[in-house]
Amino acid sequence: MTSTSFKHIGQRSIRPDGLDKVTGKARFGADYYLPGMLVGVVVRSPHPHATIKSIDTTAARAISGVKAVITAQDFPEISHEEAMSGESVVDFRDLSHNVMARDKVLYIGHPVAAIAATSQQAADAAAQALQVVYEIHPHVLNVDEAMASDAPILHSDLDPDGGEPTNIAKRHVFNRGDTKQGFARADVVIEREFTTKQVHQGYIEPHAVVADTGEDGRSVVWCSSQGHFLVRDQTAKVLGWERSRLKVIPAEIGGGFGGKTTIYLEPLAVLLSAKSGRPVKMVMSRDEVFMATGPGPGSRVRVKIGATSDGKITAAEVWMAFDAGAFKGSPVGAACQTVLAPYEIHDVSITGLDVVINTPKVAAYRAPGAPIGAFAAESVLDEIAEALSMDPIDLRYQNAVEEGSESTYGPTFKLIGFKETLEAIKEHPHYKATLGPNQGRGVACGFWFNAGLGSSATVSIHEDGTASVLTGSPDIGGSRASMALMAAEVLGIDETRIRPSIVDTDSIGFTDVTGGSRVTFATGMAVIEACGEIVEDLRGRAAMIWGAEPDDVEWQSGQAQHSDGSKPPLSLAEIAGSAAKTGGPIAATASLTARGVGPAFSTQVCDVEVDPDTGLVDILRYTTAQDAGRAIHPSYVEGQMQGGVVQGIGWALNEEYVYDDSGRMENPMFLDYRMPVASDLPMIDTVIVEVPNPGHPYGVRGVGEVGIVPPLAAIANAINGATDVRLRDLPMSPPRVVDALSSELNGATGTPAG
Repeated sequence: MTSTSFKHIGQRSIRPDGLDKVTGKARFGADYYLPGMLVGVVVRSPHPHATIKSIDTTAARAISGVKAVITAQDFPEISHEEAMSGESVVDFRDLSHNVMARDKVLYIGHPVAAIAATSQQAADAAAQALQVVYEIHPHVLNVDEAMASDAPILHSDLDPDGGEPTNIAKRHVFNRGDTKQGFARADVVIEREFTTKQVHQGYIEPHAVVADTGEDGRSVVWCSSQGHFLVRDQTAKVLGWERSRLKVIPAEIGGGFGGKTTIYLEPLAVLLSAKSGRPVKMVMSRDEVFMATGPGPGSRVRVKIGATSDGKITAAEVWMAFDAGAFKGSPVGAACQTVLAPYEIHDVSITGLDVVINTPKVAAYRAPGAPIGAFAAESVLDEIAEALSMDPIDLRYQNAVEEGSESTYGPTFKLIGFKETLEAIKEHPHYKATLGPNQGRGVACGFWFNAGLGSSATVSIHEDGTASVLTGSPDIGGSRASMALMAAEVLGIDETRIRPSIVDTDSIGFTDVTGGSRVTFATGMAVIEACGEIVEDLRGRAAMIWGAEPDDVEWQSGQAQHSDGSKPPLSLAEIAGSAAKTGGPIAATASLTARGVGPAFSTQVCDVEVDPDTGLVDILRYTTAQDAGRAIHPSYVEGQMQGGVVQGIGWALNEEYVYDDSGRMENPMFLDYRMPVASDLPMIDTVIVEVPNPGHPYGVRGVGEVGIVPPLAAIANAINGATDVRLRDLPMSPPRVVDALSSELNGATGTPAG
């Protein structure tokens, strides 16, 4: 929404990798084949909680074609050690025990062995022949069961309060001011409780890996991931190897959304290859993806907010319990930091509990934790607006953070565009459109920090004046195009003359995971820095050719120009063509830890129609406004905004992990795990707000995550507008909507628990 003078940034260029992907030439994790390659399978626990008494591999090894069998005995024991890995803290002992169970299995699907054989049939037969004796224990499947006084304990060393072992792994507490006094100043106070279920990220490509370990003990790994340096480092740690023994080559990635920021198969494939002396390929089935990789967490949340009669929020208290799955590390900490971040509130108390249960260890899912917190807080804010007869946008605008505001989690905001997103929605024709019978409109807002972290880039100029841009950031959302556009802006040449590539861990400096909405921001900074060095080099070479001083040379529109105009311009191609005479190859590398991250805000409005007989919720219209800082490639920014909304719609209305009493997931396939398809959705309108981030050369803010934060609450608020019934348990599927409507008709208070 701001004017720019850029030539390349802001253009809707063609995706550099688009042709390969639409023609089927792009190679994903399962597309790699090597001579003599074996098939690897994982033997998984059929029990949610049990002690492994014994494993007998004799019969499995005797199957014809079996070349290697591994169990926990083949892995080193690692002590508890927490460190940043990608955008989150990882306990490497827990990571190792999740890759291969040790004394206990903690969820159905927990690996207990892995087998490599010459065929799928032989591998499957060996898996059936493997003999495992279990001692079965009681299990817990949600935070309420896990925190009960008589709950079975998953880990004997979890005692955050220094007392008896518990299933509460950690407490997060954020306090500021005096909430008791704050609530005393309020004219209206509303307190509500909410629940959500585990949900899947919904990536279409299953986890897949090929590993080839050589006679020298080094292994080459091909896999789909959100960070091949992360795969290298975590795999090396789990195996007790030096990192230099692993080279990871990134395959194309068929979606991740946070779910591919950790390892599952990679150490198994590497070790099977090392034991067999042959390449090993492992590909998860769809039910393995659901049952044995990380979903987003389920939760129970309580929110209490008070406000004066003129709409000023005086105090807020939040209590959240998130399930972490079998090992600690839910995103409840991030939820605590984001739940009230869009608003200026002086008196605040926030508590978050990280709770282990007998399900797969949760993984990141797009703005991890923030959608759950926003679902609760934004629903309560809507009730306050209703109680005060205020427009819901006006209530939010009156309390909105802006430049100079101290956030509820500590830091002071620099230049941000939250209020601008509120204004954009209020001024949009959607917000003024007329609603019909059984229709309602809901508004909600969301916040995400975004991340910086480490990135590297190498830029090379070829003799014909074209350029190569090498980075280590897997491309999920169109980052190749963004890198090309930023390089084109600095170099002054057309983006079609720039070839962006993602290269392996031996060919580029360390680069953190593609996550946290960091790549266009952070890796883009590395590309800009490297291109800037090249421009300085080109100016010096032009000066050499002219016999002039470098200070007399200006770089404009891809040409060296003499400051007084006395020399004819030299194009990039002309300078590159004579590189051998002016100093040799033209290239530059930049590695950095990006600072100056710009947080992201989104405001969204949703119209729904609710069928009172069936409970079906139809999304009629949806508009999202988001501060992108600067939209490097507007089409991809819009795609990220729309994609976040679509995933939020699925989470709100249908998606959930359904477990039976035995702890087995009942819907581990896309037929039964109901994600939205095109026919479920309207065209999602986007409004790109541009309040440039002062911490980036081109004003970039990450855009990939905040879009999923508001939809859960926006839809709940819209359903309330259509039915005058407030649902607080996700998903708001037709049976739950019908139950809520029936409870209202029968005079019940509240809404039925999910």
